[in-house]
Amino acid sequence: MSEQSESLVHRKLPTRRWPSKWNISNIIDGRALRVKLTSDFLDNLSDEAKARKQVLDHLHGALFRGRMIAQERLQQGAGGLDTARLLSAVMDETLHALYDYITVHVHRARNPTEGERLAVFATGGYGRNVLAPSSDVDLLFIRPYKASAHAESVIEYMLYALWDVGIKVGHAFRTPEECIRLSKQDVTIKTSLLDARFLFGDEALAAETKAKFRNEAVEGHDAQFIADKLAERNGRHAKQGNTRYVVEPNVKEGKGGLRDLQTLYWITKHLYDGVSLEDVMKSGPFTKHEYSVFIRAARFFWTVRCHLHYLTGRAEERLSFDLQPEIASRMGYRDRSGQLGVERFMKHYFLVAKDVGNLTRIIAAKLEADQIKKPEGWRRFIRTGTPKPMAHEGFVLDGERVSVTGEEVFKKAPENLIRLFQLADETEHDIHPDAMTIASRNARIINSRTRSKPEMSKIFIDLLVDGKNPGLALHRMNEADVLGRFIPEFGGIVAQTQFNMYHHFTVDEHTIRAVDYMAQIDREGGEGFELPHRLFQKIDNKHTLYLAMLLHDTGKGHGDQQIEGTKTATAAGKRLGLSDAETDLVAWLVGHHLEMSETAQKRDIADPQTIVRFASMVGSIERLRLLYILTIADIRAVGPGIWNAWKGQLLEDLYQNTEAALRGGRTDAISVSRELEGRAALNREELTERVGAIPEVMTDMDPAYWTGFDLDALEQHARTIRAGDPPIVSAHVREDGGGVSLLVAGQDRLGLFSRLAGTIASQSANVVSAQVFTAPSGFIVDVFILQDGKGGIFAAGDEGRLRRLESEVRRAFATNEPVADIPAKSFRREAAFKVIPQVKIDDTLSDGYTVIDVAGRDRPGLLHDVARLLADENISIHSAHVGSYGERVFDAFYVQLPDSYTDIKLAALKEKLLEVLQREEPDAPRTPARSLKQANAADSF
Repeated sequence: MSEQSESLVHRKLPTRRWPSKWNISNIIDGRALRVKLTSDFLDNLSDEAKARKQVLDHLHGALFRGRMIAQERLQQGAGGLDTARLLSAVMDETLHALYDYITVHVHRARNPTEGERLAVFATGGYGRNVLAPSSDVDLLFIRPYKASAHAESVIEYMLYALWDVGIKVGHAFRTPEECIRLSKQDVTIKTSLLDARFLFGDEALAAETKAKFRNEAVEGHDAQFIADKLAERNGRHAKQGNTRYVVEPNVKEGKGGLRDLQTLYWITKHLYDGVSLEDVMKSGPFTKHEYSVFIRAARFFWTVRCHLHYLTGRAEERLSFDLQPEIASRMGYRDRSGQLGVERFMKHYFLVAKDVGNLTRIIAAKLEADQIKKPEGWRRFIRTGTPKPMAHEGFVLDGERVSVTGEEVFKKAPENLIRLFQLADETEHDIHPDAMTIASRNARIINSRTRSKPEMSKIFIDLLVDGKNPGLALHRMNEADVLGRFIPEFGGIVAQTQFNMYHHFTVDEHTIRAVDYMAQIDREGGEGFELPHRLFQKIDNKHTLYLAMLLHDTGKGHGDQQIEGTKTATAAGKRLGLSDAETDLVAWLVGHHLEMSETAQKRDIADPQTIVRFASMVGSIERLRLLYILTIADIRAVGPGIWNAWKGQLLEDLYQNTEAALRGGRTDAISVSRELEGRAALNREELTERVGAIPEVMTDMDPAYWTGFDLDALEQHARTIRAGDPPIVSAHVREDGGGVSLLVAGQDRLGLFSRLAGTIASQSANVVSAQVFTAPSGFIVDVFILQDGKGGIFAAGDEGRLRRLESEVRRAFATNEPVADIPAKSFRREAAFKVIPQVKIDDTLSDGYTVIDVAGRDRPGLLHDVARLLADENISIHSAHVGSYGERVFDAFYVQLPDSYTDIKLAALKEKLLEVLQREEPDAPRTPARSLKQANAADSF
């Protein structure tokens, strides 16, 4: 982490004036409420239904008032934990008044028998005295033994009354013995009982139940409970993606979120008992500082969660893009120094989540130190034998984990802060939680003086380049705050978010994943990555490539990313002891790390001018190799579903075309054209060997087509075209899972591409990539990659839907019937982002064509609308390069303009295209806070 970053206890929420402390009697007067309910009963002795209705009205009014006051206090700056406790207190008063009414007036037991005793507990969050605005109310009814008619009547009346006033109630009706038996079988039930808080009813029965539970189910069962809760946590993390750095986190269930804090609370309560949250945690293993971090994290997450519930009017736990800006604003985060308020808010969120991870590690170490024994599954938290000294002084192998003898190990030799992670990687052992905690506590030893030590730099670069698992090592270093201290340029991107739908992780998480993918390519390659793996073995400057990958996004958030990234890379290279040439190479890679991706996906890579320009920018085969590998790892690390074989093919083709030009030293357009023609001829020859005679319409295609696909794709084209008569339409699911590949071939006509794009959109398919090729004869071969609206495979598992798509596309090809209506799409999430439409028309990028770049917000039918406008302007499309990036789309069209086109007409065309891009622009999300004057009964529950 950077020198500016620090533990959560030193970070504060934006300054706001909080309302004064609440007193429940000033919000709900329990005595006055009971008087009202009694009056309702006495005034309607002969009309039970009327009495019940009036009772429910009074209960509803009390709840409504309490909830609205809690919401108003939150809007005025009260914390979420304070809000949740107020809502819990409001529920306590209301339920107690209802219970008294039922047991005094409705189902009164004047001389209660043993079987009619009843104790009522709050469980779940409500049992912990916290209640989120839209959460369920969980109740546990305890009877001494078998159920009595009286107890069942009381419970039935109470539950129906609560349901009728709009409260979502979860309930259980058990004996103490049943509670013990079930808690031993189900850790969820045991956890619920651990939270159980007596509300009202028979105090003796309640005390008996609590004592029996602790004596028989808690005492002596610590290790099993801890193992069960940690297994439960691991399963939850796996379900949520196993990282705390997803950009739309689940506040409650996500890694590093509220549930992880609660897991620490439950483990501590099981071990040390206690009543309130503060009692439990203070009596547990935390220091004063660690307790402060815990409470601050709880307050932060509860504030976010309460705003989420009030904002959406439901128990929403996912902090989605459309909600993040509003919640950031409500919590006081403002735009500052070129950084959006929402990005500042989310960075704070992830730093808090990181602190929760640190607390989990700390408690694990302390439990082990307290000699907590374990059943199966508790392996990571057991001390096994006497620690064994390792080769380096001060390091020991404690069981199966690397540890240190004390803080002096780092204080005497700061380079040991890096060596700790190198030894763990070298020996393939985990790191002891104690060692991680000590390293984190001493990370500040790394400063401007110590981080420049040559020995420290050598250990780090050896680990980064030659480590067995550099991705894991970097993750560990980042968790311990060591990585950002040693590489302060990296520290600046820790927990940083990019407010868009394209990137799935925080910048630091993305970067570490990219390094990990790069290491995989280096060591094993794998299917689809054979070429970059071979090239890796030819690289002379591996350390510059790994370092460039680590630094490639350090320019984000500071102005022009490429310029700032070049500066940070230069500073880091010099400090780490790289030569001037190596530093320049790292800086060049960082400053140009987007170039290859953008060229491959946004330009015609079979156009000689594209290769000439790209080769001129790269300059050498060594740089080309480095940039190619870096680009692959960078794209793969963006998120699930972003990388596919199609993008891999585009990058490989660009690499091959550029390498051929650089290898021969012929980077002029004529030489590049000859090289492309030679490669096209070779592909035709190899395809002939595979399939025999090639369809004549394919042989007429120019080199761009023959070098734009691999041989497997060309073979599929040849067999499909040969098997039918034009128009040819064939759809199949790609083997790489990247979507559906739709092949369309036939005679071109003006406006055809627009019709095809519109028809595809009418079938609710999203074009994420399109390659358009036109032969001199006018025969076209278009290949579209299609996904559904959520980025999944279009029509997955629905063969009939694929055949309908083919039929509709074939009809659009063969007729001039109007394109079917394009289904509308909800823009709620996308509307959170500001997307500025852009149009650029350039006639210098290609010798034979004008290139029209359009960029804007993606929406169904956009490609159709743009292509239709071009057709209306009598502009023919030679090739199209379509790409979507989250909420944004970037399309490049290589077109032939009519001879009559003047500069004035070009300017008018640009304005018309901008109008198309701005069409159906969604409004910003509108989920205003429900003020008291707007609220009504239905809104409140």
